Amino acid sequence: MASPSFELFCRGKAPATAGPPALQPRDWQRQLIQLLRVRLHESDSARRDVLVHAGPGAGKTLGALLGFQRMQREGRLERLVVFCHRNSIARQWLAAALRLGLMIREWDGSPEPGQGGADPDGWLLSYQGAARHRERLLLDLPERLSGEPWLAIADEVHHLGLDPEEPEAMGWGQVFSELTSPARLRLGLSGTPFRADALAFCAARRIRMRESGTIVERIVPDLCVEPHRLIQAGDVRPLEFRFQDGWVEHGRGPAGTERQTSPLSQEARESWRARNLRRAIRPGDGGGIAQRLLIQARGRLEQVRGLHSGAGGLVIARDIHHARQIAEWLREEGEEPVLVHSLDPEASNRLASFRGGIGRWLVSVDMCAEGFDAPRLRVVAYLSTVVTRSRFVQAITRAVRLEDDRMGAEGIPRDPSYVFAPADPLLIAHARTWARSEPYVIRSHAASPAPETGVPGAGGAQTLTALADGAGTVIHLGGPELPAFLAKPARSDYHRPAPGFTTLCQPTPTNAGDARKVLGLDDQ
Repeated sequence: MASPSFELFCRGKAPATAGPPALQPRDWQRQLIQLLRVRLHESDSARRDVLVHAGPGAGKTLGALLGFQRMQREGRLERLVVFCHRNSIARQWLAAALRLGLMIREWDGSPEPGQGGADPDGWLLSYQGAARHRERLLLDLPERLSGEPWLAIADEVHHLGLDPEEPEAMGWGQVFSELTSPARLRLGLSGTPFRADALAFCAARRIRMRESGTIVERIVPDLCVEPHRLIQAGDVRPLEFRFQDGWVEHGRGPAGTERQTSPLSQEARESWRARNLRRAIRPGDGGGIAQRLLIQARGRLEQVRGLHSGAGGLVIARDIHHARQIAEWLREEGEEPVLVHSLDPEASNRLASFRGGIGRWLVSVDMCAEGFDAPRLRVVAYLSTVVTRSRFVQAITRAVRLEDDRMGAEGIPRDPSYVFAPADPLLIAHARTWARSEPYVIRSHAASPAPETGVPGAGGAQTLTALADGAGTVIHLGGPELPAFLAKPARSDYHRPAPGFTTLCQPTPTNAGDARKVLGLDDQ
């Protein structure tokens, strides 16, 4: 039986004894609380779904729990059930609940609702577990919830739909809808809902509209928190990009001809662009693009650690073999990298040790993208051939979070984190817009596909062109979007140094103000 003081705290009534100061919600979290209050007041059952799109580092987990706790104190909700995608994310929910004084338990399938002590405020289970134990949960959840008004939370709700890379996810969405049909309110959370397929959300509003002569459906979040707003508020770090450019050799052409080469940032032919990127990320090419990129990333982390002693770096690799090659290169350079991948049974423990400050560099494939939280990360080296916007943004935004003890040590805007990547045209296009939300459009079956523009998110006029002799060039992007002067370079500028292009040995800016000067943004 929990102590009276703990029970009062869980139910929103402060105990008489003094305790730690209450966590103050951010501005957007206050809006969420008000939105939940309004939806619970409404009698329209069709408006019981709430979709929130908030960028990484926004505080979605705490925001959802704060909203539930406030509704619980006001007597509008009694319990909650959280569905999430991974065990590592589940641990973050448990830690956040503990921070607020809420008691949430992982659903373990025990037959008695009250088994294991006092009834908790809610339960936590994975999408996979819900699908696997569907029949049992259909009987168990109503018994545990005892007819009380409850909140269902779908974390990373974009997993509940049709995804070619995750075919079982459609089943997860069906099970989630079935299990949560009695819920008083359903809250969907996502930091990266905009994907390349026709993803269908369980908790979303769709608006049919005409776009360029075509009827489309657009998913509209009820609350959208854009990263650039969080940067302005000082809630997350800005990102500065360093794209390593160069020429890629493809061997000799027809008999008697010279070696074929292709500029990494300029290549418009899709097959050549993809081949360029595969060759650019090879760490074994002495003096190649990947090696120069890693050298720059190590140097930047060394500089950052001068002011932020616990800072760490993350390398996203193509596959396990590639990750091992990168880890070996880092060891040869005197580092002791933490290598994690899906085949390593100790991966979770290694991730936890890195979060705790062990090691300067973490090397992984895809275990450190969605849901991975390590606020000490300040440098990301992206050496993957996956160039979808969602995967790129997931990876680079691991470095936007702040450690609690850095909040008072840094001004606003916060000190930036840094992203190093090959100068692939698609990655550069994604970097232009990473800090802004883009509407997610589902095209109808009868609609004709939109014409291709070469680089998603950027028209032909925005395609970055490589310098004619630009091997070894680093393309610097300051702030959340590509500076305007890089969008339409004049043809006559291709053969001489242009603003925003610096050599490897040139000093780079150390803060956001210096970046504006180096990039010439103060003159615009």
